[in-house]
Amino acid sequence: MNNFLCVLLVFLVIPMNALANDHLSDPSTREMDRINWMEFQEWIPDKINTVLLPTGTLEPHGVANNGADNTAPFAISITIAKRTNAMVAPTLAYGMTGSLAAYPGAFKMSEQVYKPFVKEILQGLVKNKFKNIIIINGHDGGQTAVLNEVAAEIANVYGVRTLVINWWSFAADITKEVFNENGGHAGWNENAFIQAIDPSLIQQDRYNDDLATPYSQNGSWSATPFPSSIILYQEGEGYVKFDQKQADEYFKKVTDKIATFIIEVKTKWDKAGL
Repeated sequence: MNNFLCVLLVFLVIPMNALANDHLSDPSTREMDRINWMEFQEWIPDKINTVLLPTGTLEPHGVANNGADNTAPFAISITIAKRTNAMVAPTLAYGMTGSLAAYPGAFKMSEQVYKPFVKEILQGLVKNKFKNIIIINGHDGGQTAVLNEVAAEIANVYGVRTLVINWWSFAADITKEVFNENGGHAGWNENAFIQAIDPSLIQQDRYNDDLATPYSQNGSWSATPFPSSIILYQEGEGYVKFDQKQADEYFKKVTDKIATFIIEVKTKWDKAGL
């Protein structure tokens, strides 16, 4: 009888211990600016060695929020953080705004300021013992080139591994799949992505197709400021529509693709012993 009680006690205690330790399977938060320093030390780098850095800027986005380039990469990072076993660094919300800088609410940083600032942020992530530094970028133009250059330099100098993902470009195939046409800056695809994150950020009643202008397809003209804050990649495609179900589908497929790619790249790095 005593042996039976001992066995029974083991079966009772193991599930209780499993439940007690279940909270240890994930930190209290994946956001670096919300976690306590002692908890951070417990997790980084032994249990988590990857960080996601959202980068964007402030500029007009048609009937979406001026911070759409920040909203999108932050939402992506939060959504995929657990799947990629990553922490999320605070968003770098000011960037190298280009031809839309004259619009109300826009901010523009020069490359002379932006480049060393990004470099020091990445150095800080290295100092905090992250092995994999993944930049989820929400803004194109000269900013992308700077991020690529600085990320490569940091990787080569410090022996870490860096990856820069421009989400809208990386998701071009999904844009075609979901909407059956190309998108644009603040076009159907980007507007839908923000709509999926927070519909209250979309002022649908302000929209009309006259707010959109296609890029010059043959380089025959250039304008600064650009005449519209909705810039279509291809003439006749990307005009905004407001289907919530379609927006939600797009968000899920984009975030799934990005998460899968990050996991694949990390696995290849590991297998190569890099």
